[in-house]
Amino acid sequence: MKKQVLSFGELLFRLAPDVEGGFLNKNTIPIFVGGAELNVASALALWNIPSTYVTAIPTNFLSKQIITTLNKKNINTEKIVYCGQRIGIYYLPQGKDLKNESVIYDRTHSAFSTLHTEKIDWDKLFDGVSHFHFSAICPALNQETANLCLEAIQKANEKKIIVSLDLNYREKLWQYGKKANEIMPDLAAYCQIIMGNIWAANKMLDIPLNEKIKTKNDFLEHAAETSKHIIKKFPCCTHVANTFRFDANKEIEYFGTLFTQDNLYHSKTFHTTNQSVNKVGSGDCFMASLLYGLYIDQDPQKIIDFAALAAFDKLFLLTDSTSNTVELILQNANHYSSL
Repeated sequence: MKKQVLSFGELLFRLAPDVEGGFLNKNTIPIFVGGAELNVASALALWNIPSTYVTAIPTNFLSKQIITTLNKKNINTEKIVYCGQRIGIYYLPQGKDLKNESVIYDRTHSAFSTLHTEKIDWDKLFDGVSHFHFSAICPALNQETANLCLEAIQKANEKKIIVSLDLNYREKLWQYGKKANEIMPDLAAYCQIIMGNIWAANKMLDIPLNEKIKTKNDFLEHAAETSKHIIKKFPCCTHVANTFRFDANKEIEYFGTLFTQDNLYHSKTFHTTNQSVNKVGSGDCFMASLLYGLYIDQDPQKIIDFAALAAFDKLFLLTDSTSNTVELILQNANHYSSL
């Protein structure tokens, strides 16, 4: 049996009201089931990578419906923890992204936020697992969740499991008296794969940042320097990936980098002047693509080429996780302009 990629994080309901408030008269609002780590698990399962998802949810009919849906996606849900009273929620107007000020979190006292280390049997959790993925959203919830993440990756390291971390910074979540750079360095120290961008690396890991750069060559050089700083500071790390998305009105430019074995690999720049449908989950798709490429042992250039393409492709999909197969994503490349 092939080893599993285990994604660990909070399952969330995303409620997407229209910006004008028309939902108040229509008495309807779109609801999506997601969460950063679930989006990764969903993409990997779709791309035929053995995918396990671990979260905490209450025992009720909603949870049963969700589990049925995840199982239909070929996501292994056997290790999910059942506890607590509610599933976390966040509100995000349609067309916005999670960095937008309009995002509203309703996650206090959710099942996942009350999960404690003694509720996890790590030997059982990591049985048959080769990769463990989590994101910076988890330790942003509270100190206990941060402790849970630290214990998880320490156990993963003991078992020689590859650990990946997405440095997705959500300022509104860090509200329990600790800043991200007080928590994240201790976690990054156990990670072999770190993905984010040069701004998140500065904010969360205290990696130097030059805010005056403007050209792609400047950003590529900065990505290389940021990656070198991360690997020097956290010697466990062997791969550092950075995403670059620049939005100006309806225009979007997107590219990515991957640094490994002292070499920087970068994708082409994808460009569009069309309004994107949904910015949620693009970074998760990029992260899933990295894990996909590393799992099947692709060379670094192929990994970053596909990761950037898949993340850009995700911008035009309504769902939180990609619904496109690897083959379809590669075909779609013919429809995207690039620089």
